[in-house]
Amino acid sequence: MTQNAIANLLADLPEQIPEERFETLLRFGEVKLERIVSTGHCTAPGDWYDQPQAEWVLVIKGRAGLLFEDEADTRILEPGDHLLIPPHARHRVEWTSADEPTVWLALHLPWQAPER
Repeated sequence: MTQNAIANLLADLPEQIPEERFETLLRFGEVKLERIVSTGHCTAPGDWYDQPQAEWVLVIKGRAGLLFEDEADTRILEPGDHLLIPPHARHRVEWTSADEPTVWLALHLPWQAPER
């Protein structure tokens, strides 16, 4: 994408894809913003994400189930739902919508506790 070009987060969404799509939208030092497109994808059985940086995620379209290792219940994310995942909070994607693309924004950033 060229500088100052208009882009649409919901453009070019295939109905079915063999693997999740990760597209970096912007990077500035340790900060990275990416669009993730999932259609029925989930984390492999037994695997957990354990990231050194914080990650803020937003579901724009579709639905997803996110499970944290220290929680019994899967969190359901619908369009507009977002959450901050602290560093090393082991988590996994249990499921994403199989009948439509799930579009996420994921912001990866160095950890700093949120101000209250």
